[in-house]
Amino acid sequence: MEQFNWQKSTFSGDAAECVEIASAGNAIHIRESDDPAAVITITKANLAAWLQSAKAGEFDHLTH
Repeated sequence: MEQFNWQKSTFSGDAAECVEIASAGNAIHIRESDDPAAVITITKANLAAWLQSAKAGEFDHLTH
């Protein structure tokens, strides 16, 4: 697998299990640090649309 510069959220603190993200060209790669082989790849446009929905609270019901 290609090597990426993975970044985790500062909100994760010292947690060993966190979501990490990396960018390569127009692709965004997302993985969980405790299962680094499982990577989801999406476009920057799709990530932007998802983030907009998340900021609007469309997925809040999934966290309760």
